[in-house]
Amino acid sequence: MKEINWSYSSLKTFQQCPKKYYHLKIAKDIKQSDTTATIYGKEVHKAAEDFIKDGTPIPEKYSYMRPILESLNNIEGDKYCEMELGIRKLDKGKYVSCSFTDPNYWWRGIADLVIINGDEAHLVDYKTSKNAKYADTKQLDALASGLFLKFPDLKVIKSALLFVVSNEIVKKKQEYLFRSAYLAKFEPDLERLEMAIKTNVWNPSTSPLCGFCPVKTCVHNKG
Repeated sequence: MKEINWSYSSLKTFQQCPKKYYHLKIAKDIKQSDTTATIYGKEVHKAAEDFIKDGTPIPEKYSYMRPILESLNNIEGDKYCEMELGIRKLDKGKYVSCSFTDPNYWWRGIADLVIINGDEAHLVDYKTSKNAKYADTKQLDALASGLFLKFPDLKVIKSALLFVVSNEIVKKKQEYLFRSAYLAKFEPDLERLEMAIKTNVWNPSTSPLCGFCPVKTCVHNKG
């Protein structure tokens, strides 16, 4: 069986509902349309990127982000916006960095903001959720692993989920010595995904989000 390719968001889709994952990622017979929330998220990310990268003034409707973005901009180091990262998995559990577009990538992701200063880095992922109640820092672990492989001189990464609406920050610190352990956290879900691909069994799951799912033929979709 071909090695699976995954990202944090695609794996979250599988966790939410294998049937939804199948239609969006395997059969690709259904597409996830943009919603008001996703469009808003893209605009926020673009405003933050333009401010950090080019000094473009933040649009007034996103002025609430200005203080925290100015603080990030004042951190010393080389700044990278929307950094594309990739990991290729080799034999015996070894990993190497690869390009985001590598056809043989195993994992890939995009870091909203990376600031590198010597052997230390800051990693920030912007969130537009109303609050940090359901924050999942495993996303930061995957991104940090990609950074450690791309920049082998890094020793410590100070990462954070930045909830720009509620002005909350969920922080985490990753160390180079534990880089393999961060990826190992995803193995149980990846094994489930591999089994689903091998058996071609994609059982639907039910949740309060079913009504928003684009898979309208699912028995659980009441939308």
